[in-house]
Amino acid sequence: MPNWYYEKKDLRNTPSIRDGIDFETERRYRKEGARFIMQTGTSMGLGHNTVATGVVYFHRFYMFHSFKTFPRYVTSCCCLFLAGKVEETPKKCKDIIKTARGLLTDQKFVSFGEDPKEEVMTLERILLQTIKFDLQVEHPYSFLVKYAKCLKGDSAKLQKMVQMAWNFVNDSLSTTVSLQWEPEIIAVALIYLASKLSKFTVVDWVGKQPEHLKWWDMFVQDVTMEILEDICHQVLDLYQQPNNESPPDSPPQLPPSKASPPMKRANISPGANKNSPTVNNPPLKTSAPPPPLPPIEMEVNHIPKHITDAPPGSGGGPPGGGYGGYPIYPMHQSQPPPLPHGNSYGAPPPGPPPQQQQQQQQWQQQHYSHPYSNNYYNR
Repeated sequence: MPNWYYEKKDLRNTPSIRDGIDFETERRYRKEGARFIMQTGTSMGLGHNTVATGVVYFHRFYMFHSFKTFPRYVTSCCCLFLAGKVEETPKKCKDIIKTARGLLTDQKFVSFGEDPKEEVMTLERILLQTIKFDLQVEHPYSFLVKYAKCLKGDSAKLQKMVQMAWNFVNDSLSTTVSLQWEPEIIAVALIYLASKLSKFTVVDWVGKQPEHLKWWDMFVQDVTMEILEDICHQVLDLYQQPNNESPPDSPPQLPPSKASPPMKRANISPGANKNSPTVNNPPLKTSAPPPPLPPIEMEVNHIPKHITDAPPGSGGGPPGGGYGGYPIYPMHQSQPPPLPHGNSYGAPPPGPPPQQQQQQQQWQQQHYSHPYSNNYYNR
């Protein structure tokens, strides 16, 4: 299996940067693409796992390809399309494109060309080759709930802390932390951040042993405070905006041509990366793309003072809801599962009413007369 975790020096030497896009602009492109996947997925009723899988595909794809070669909004739709099939929540390609059309301006939708479905379907083959058919992705959500179950304390404060940590996991998708650390470590870091901001102090936990100095020692090993703080700062940097100004709009992307689908537009050097797939088609000569906009100036490693422990939209935070004035995008509508109380966690869901059970049995007996058919369907 390929190794999907990179050092920070690798993130500053991506194909986009080698193609003339500066680091801050690429980071903005990644954030825009990730948030577009979240917006599109939520508009279509897709769950958080499907959306998160699509975002991870998106980040991995651009570790091998340049944003100049592949328009990010076409790639976003392709990643969401593939993630829906992998997570068993499939959506038709035309429905994804229709939703994207309603979210994008005419200027941005130009990159889909004359046949948007063909663009997305062609790009899907390149996406599969790029991620080497490694389709299964783990996310911090399940680890977050698992770890929170072990923490002891006031149930109301604990649930509030978990909700805040869940929101931070949603926001972390807009960064590249999923390319740097395993989901277990990200979950620990964002629980740590949420506990600090919500003033929930972890003093005791289930399974505590004398050798455990911190609660996460029984789940992950050799995780230093420097690692946790680095992850926290990368997420908190999302909430920083220079002088309360909105970031500049993205430059228009070059429209594709029906005669030159993405497979022919790709300009991939086989020696650029040892894990990079090879495309043998020669690059087409196109006009020079517009120069990138100046990078966004963002403060680094600074915890904003205006982040409060009030939940989003409760009135205790900044105007407009969210943390630090940062708008809450639709992924925040997803809620973490409630923490267990007593022995109810993991109990099977209640079955159908007796009348419905009787109707189901009659239907099976009527349509399946084989003596073993009911045993098969009741297993």
